[in-house]
Amino acid sequence: MRLISQVIITSDIEGTIAKLEVSKTTERFVKIVKEDTFLVEDAKLAIEKAYMASEETTVIILAAKTFSPIVQNKLLKVIEEPPPKKEFILLTQSKATILDTIRSRLPITVLSEEREEEVLGLELRQLSLATVYEFIQAHKRTDAKAMKLLVERISKEAIRSQGYDLDEKTLILFSNAFLALDVGSPPQFVLNTLLLKLLARKKR
Repeated sequence: MRLISQVIITSDIEGTIAKLEVSKTTERFVKIVKEDTFLVEDAKLAIEKAYMASEETTVIILAAKTFSPIVQNKLLKVIEEPPPKKEFILLTQSKATILDTIRSRLPITVLSEEREEEVLGLELRQLSLATVYEFIQAHKRTDAKAMKLLVERISKEAIRSQGYDLDEKTLILFSNAFLALDVGSPPQFVLNTLLLKLLARKKR
């Protein structure tokens, strides 16, 4: 794997970091890895590390399931104009949560997932109030951890379907759903809010 500034979309963050380590020669690695959400203070630390002088190339690896729009905007300047001999690699699980401003500055590598996904049970091309209601009823007892996976799959299917206005507002919608689950919002409420707002973004 090339040690250049990029976004890597992967379901196996730890395994991907290990593969990046194998590619290391003379580079120095700085890793800021979060289990769930990359926080503003993590972004500040990353920026501090970027401005530390070094003789060798420093690869700064930032990894988390989600990067909020606030965090991405905070990182934008240092990604756009990195200090000398600094490379930024962002690892996350869903392309849907990456803002257009980041996408336009960093190449995105999507690592193929070998595992087969279960059928979602929701046809996003035909999304309606009736199908939203049925889907929410089917997931009345889904816990927060499983709901995160569900939200991630809904975001992927929405992108694949090409039936939605996938602008910054829609991407923020998915980010907010992950964040709401992280802070303990009821999973069914998060799912309901996400699907109704997504329905409003459907192309007519």
